[in-house]
Amino acid sequence: MKRLLLFTAIALAALAAHAQWGWGWDNYPPDNENVTLTQTNLPIVFITVDGEIIDRYERITARMKIIDNGDGQLNYADTVAHPGQRVDYEGYIALRYRGNTSFTSSDKKPYSFRTMTAPIEDGGQKVKVKIMGMPKDNNWALLAPYSDKSMMRDVLAFELSRPWMDFVPKAKFCEMFLDGTYYGVYVMTEVVSKGKHRLNLEDPGIEGDALTGGYLVEVDRTDEVTYTSKYHPVNSNGRQLSNQYINFQYKEPDYADMTEEQINYINGRIDQMEAALYSSNYKDPETGYRQYLDPLSFVDFQLAQELGHNVDGYRLSAKMFKRNDSVDPHFKMALWDMNIAYGNSDYYNGWYTNTWVYQNNTLLNAQGDSQLVPFWWYKLNNDEYYVNMLKHRWAQYRRSNFATERIMATVDSLAATLTVQGAEQRNSRAWPRWGQYVWPNQYVAQDFDDEVAHLKQWLDQRLAWMDSQLDFDPNALIPGDVNGDGVVDVDDVDAVISIILGKSQPVDYAGEPDVDGSGNIDVDDMNGIIGIILNKS
Repeated sequence: MKRLLLFTAIALAALAAHAQWGWGWDNYPPDNENVTLTQTNLPIVFITVDGEIIDRYERITARMKIIDNGDGQLNYADTVAHPGQRVDYEGYIALRYRGNTSFTSSDKKPYSFRTMTAPIEDGGQKVKVKIMGMPKDNNWALLAPYSDKSMMRDVLAFELSRPWMDFVPKAKFCEMFLDGTYYGVYVMTEVVSKGKHRLNLEDPGIEGDALTGGYLVEVDRTDEVTYTSKYHPVNSNGRQLSNQYINFQYKEPDYADMTEEQINYINGRIDQMEAALYSSNYKDPETGYRQYLDPLSFVDFQLAQELGHNVDGYRLSAKMFKRNDSVDPHFKMALWDMNIAYGNSDYYNGWYTNTWVYQNNTLLNAQGDSQLVPFWWYKLNNDEYYVNMLKHRWAQYRRSNFATERIMATVDSLAATLTVQGAEQRNSRAWPRWGQYVWPNQYVAQDFDDEVAHLKQWLDQRLAWMDSQLDFDPNALIPGDVNGDGVVDVDDVDAVISIILGKSQPVDYAGEPDVDGSGNIDVDDMNGIIGIILNKS
C-alpha cells in the first residue's frame, strides 16, 4: 500500500510538473475533438507532429501546410476532394508553445515557430518565407484567442495603430488542425523582431557607430532578467517605491549571443535615458530626455495602451528598440500583447473606462505585484511638451482611423470575417465557453454577438472619456488645420497652395482655408499657417 501511495504521489507530482513546464500528455486538445470543417473563408493551417509532445521551451520538428486561396476565396479542408487549391506554405517548422499567462491561464495554447529547410535533427536551417501574404521572415507566432472571446483584440489593436507607428505586426485569422484534430481559430502573426520587413535592425558590432545599434529591449517579468534599472518605479503621486524594480530582457541580439561591449553599451544607454528622465531638468529639449527617446513614438505607444486600458501595458511585453546612432539615436516603442485590453480584464481595474493605466502602480503595488510601470511614463506625462504632443496626436487620430464610426466599422468587419463562413461557431464548438467565466473576463458574454456588442459599448465610453481628458472636440475647427487631420503642419500649407493654384476647392477640406478671415484664400493664408507652425515650435 505504501508503495502504491508513493507511486501515486510521484505520478501526481510529474503531472503537475508537466502542466507547469508546458508538456501536455496529449498536446492540449480542445474539449470537443470531433469538430469538422468543410469550407472556410479563413486560411487553413495543418500542423503535424505525429503524436510527439510539444514543449514550452525546446523546439521540436513539425510539418506545416497552409491552404490559402486568397482573400474572397473559400478554402477547403479536404485537399483530396479539392486538389487545385493554393498551398501557401508546405514544409518543416521548429515548433514550441509560447506566452506566459496566455499559456498558463488558457486551455487553448499559443505557438511560436520558425520555418526550416529540413528537420532540426537533420541540421535544418531557418528559411525566410511569405505566409498568408505577409512579407518574408522565419519567425512567426500562432496566437490562440481564448480569454478574449471576441478573438479580435490583438488584431484590432494592430489595425488601429498601424498608420502611426514605425512597425506594427501584420496578422491574419486562420483555422488550425494539429495531427488531424480541429483546434479552432488562431491568429497567424508577425512578431516584433529584427527582420528586414519588421524592425529592420542591423546586427550590432563591437565598436564605433556599429556598436550603437540595433537592439530590441523588453520591459517584462523577472524570469529572464538581463538588466535591472537603477531607478525605482513611482506611485501615482510620483513617490518612489524603493522596494520595487524595473527589469529588462534583451531580445535582439539574444542576450546569450551578446558581446561584453554590446552589453555594456546598451546597459549604459538605458542608464543615460533614465538619468535624463530622472533629472530635475528632464524637460530641457537639449539636455533632457528628448536626446535619448523619440517622444512621438512613446506618444503613439501610450495612446494604443490607453485606448485599450491595457493593464499589462508599459510593464509587460513592453518592447523598445534602438537603431544605429547614425540612423536614429532614439529609443522607440513597438506594440504587442493586447488580448486582455479593451475592457476584457477584471483584475487591476482593467475594465474601467475612466482612469489612466500608466498611473496603476499604486494599485499594483498594494496588491503585491512586482511588475510595475517604469517611472518614465509619470515623468513624460508631467512634461507640458509631451502632453501637448499627446493631445495633438489624439486629435489627429480621432479625425482619421480612430474616429468612432471607423473604429466600430473595423470591429464589425473583423466580426464578419469570423462569422461569415462559421469559423467562430466551429471554434465555440471546440471550446464551448459562452456563459462561462474565463480568466480574466470582467464581462461574461452569452454568445459572440453579445461579446462584440459589449466591446463596442466599452470602446464608445472609453473614447468619450479620453476625449474629455485630452481636450478633443470633434466639432471644433483648429485654426490653420486646413486638411482637418488634427494638426497644423506643412500639409496645410500645401493644401492652401493647391487651392490658390485651382487644383482643389475649399469645400474639399474639413478645416477653414481662409485662415486670416479676409474672405479670400491667398498667400496671406499660407503665411498665417506658417506663423502658427513657427509659434508652436
